[in-house]
Amino acid sequence: MNKKFFSSVGIAVLLTSIPPASDAQWVQTNGPNGGIVTAFAVSGTFIFAGTYGAGVFRSNDGGISWTAVDTDLQEGLEVHALAVSGTNLFAGTVGGVFLSTNSGASWTWVINGLTNSYVYSLAVIDTNVFAGTAGGGVFRSTNNGTTWTAVISDYTVTSLAVSGANLFAGTFDGEVLLSADNGATWTVVYSGSVNSHINCLAVRGSSLYVGTSDGFIRSTNSGATWTGPSSGLQEHTEVDALAFSGADIFAGTRFLGVFRSTDGGTAWAAVNTDLPQGTYVHALAVSGTNLLAGTDFMGIFSSADSGTTWTAVNTGLTNTHVTSFAVIGTDLFAGTMGGGGGVFFTGNNGSNWAAVNTGLPYGDVAALAASGSYLFAGSTGGVFRSTNSGTSWTDVSSGLPLYNNVNALAVSGMNIFAGTANSVFRSTDYGESWATASAGLGNRAVISFVVSGTDLFAGTTAGVFRSTDNGTSWTTSSTGLTNHWVGAFAVSGTNLFAGTDIGVFRSTDSGATWMDASSGLPEYTGVDALASSGAYLFAGMSRGGVFLSTNGGTMWTDVNSGLTDSWITSLAVSGAYLFAGTDVTGVWERPLSAMTASVDVSQSVASAVFHLAQNYPNPFNPTTSIRYALPRRSHVTLAVYSTLGQQVATLVSETQDGGYHEVWFDGSGLASGVYFYRMVAGTFLETKRLLILR
Repeated sequence: MNKKFFSSVGIAVLLTSIPPASDAQWVQTNGPNGGIVTAFAVSGTFIFAGTYGAGVFRSNDGGISWTAVDTDLQEGLEVHALAVSGTNLFAGTVGGVFLSTNSGASWTWVINGLTNSYVYSLAVIDTNVFAGTAGGGVFRSTNNGTTWTAVISDYTVTSLAVSGANLFAGTFDGEVLLSADNGATWTVVYSGSVNSHINCLAVRGSSLYVGTSDGFIRSTNSGATWTGPSSGLQEHTEVDALAFSGADIFAGTRFLGVFRSTDGGTAWAAVNTDLPQGTYVHALAVSGTNLLAGTDFMGIFSSADSGTTWTAVNTGLTNTHVTSFAVIGTDLFAGTMGGGGGVFFTGNNGSNWAAVNTGLPYGDVAALAASGSYLFAGSTGGVFRSTNSGTSWTDVSSGLPLYNNVNALAVSGMNIFAGTANSVFRSTDYGESWATASAGLGNRAVISFVVSGTDLFAGTTAGVFRSTDNGTSWTTSSTGLTNHWVGAFAVSGTNLFAGTDIGVFRSTDSGATWMDASSGLPEYTGVDALASSGAYLFAGMSRGGVFLSTNGGTMWTDVNSGLTDSWITSLAVSGAYLFAGTDVTGVWERPLSAMTASVDVSQSVASAVFHLAQNYPNPFNPTTSIRYALPRRSHVTLAVYSTLGQQVATLVSETQDGGYHEVWFDGSGLASGVYFYRMVAGTFLETKRLLILR
């Protein structure tokens, strides 16, 4: 598992003003704003933005505000490409191609004949639509995606561009290919250096501009001859996006922001005023007089003066990576990942969020902690403190080593603890000074903390360590732990819980011994977040959503209704709500009462609703588990289908009692690739995607 050094802070509070049960499922809050933007398309007055993991967003006010238009995109939320053909909008995703004929209001899955569903790029020539795929080459549709035919195979096609009747394809292997006959035949017109990849293509007249992993090259005769790299762009600068505006050409780079050339690409100058340092630009587009830059984690920036100045335009763009929470009174704070991200604040349960980053120069905030009116943020630049609810921040890193990321924070009385990549530091004066507090820890990365009574526990990559003297000394406390990556803690009554790469463990003796407490959780799924409220314990899974236990971890129940992002990075209880920070879709909220009331009944009787869970593991080889829930006795049909709609397996076809069920699917007789499983029970119908990977 590709783990990240993030910490979550779960704060238990008493339940107050319980909301009505009509608000029963998870709802995405209106922020934090920002996220990973991978593609743009402009159609009339609409601008469309494709995102990594949160589908498509639309703006009709020049990018000032955005609205999610991802209905029917459940299988294609990771969008790599967008293209417009007349009134048709196409989205290329990891689940194939989707078509919208009403500006994103609804989408249709158009994959018939598309035998490789990982679509990197799209292009349109007259009535022909082309899709570049990962390893499957280029496919062509002559009927708006109704059917597809392969026109070149065995390439990973990262980019496509059109010039008149010419279609250019850039590949991951560093080649540029040309077809002048709608893809019937192809010619290699450029072969890059070893390990050089083609990231993007742009065409103006007979000139072809190419962004590569080694910089920028160009051809003024449709690929017959080439020049480059160009002055002003550093050697080996990765160029990921290109766009034209008037006589200017703009290049979006990896970690160096935006560059502009006024002479067709011979010389370049950085135009990064107001862009955070280290900006990674995935996509560029021009809408009217505005230049838009889609970035990694930081959302969208707009410039009306050819890149001289930039403004963040992220209102409504809610696909941020959330790493941590902290609560002060009725205020909820979220730490986010990515330069320009930082800390966001809501005082109204997520109805809207505001960035509170003045004085906080580092956007990678991995941890938050509150102590009275003090708020602390752990980042790539050390520890920062705010005494005014994030309105302004002060660097309080004196005594911390330079460039040592702070992964976790904890407060115990007057003591503040900071966990870093190789040690623990303690401050006794609210961050004014720090001293090492690592005796017995060794050179271990600390990724989580929890305070239980007078004891302090540290979760590391090598298990749990306990300190009974405010961090002066530490002893190992991992007896019974069968996995030693401990990324989350929670305290419930006299029980201590640890979230690991394979589930939850419980200790009833202050960490002296641990026992597995994962019954009902997806097997071998990492637990990245824990939170408690009274007798209720919540676990946030790395690929399974949110689970609830009402009996000290003896049994867990899925409480994911309405939650479309299953990678939970942080959890917090604030007032009557549970908040979940996710990998790519910002913050979600759900009333505690909606979960606790149904689970108290369902753990002993049956599910409150019909539910089809995501299979685990996924990808898999050759077997995977599929779980589902029935609120009453029902006839159930559960079957697996190919991307062409052919039924390849029937897993269930019978009447079953209400409750929780599990079935195993063996795909050993099927080829690697994407498949879909569909459950029908009465009027309930749901489809999910699975991947066989050998």
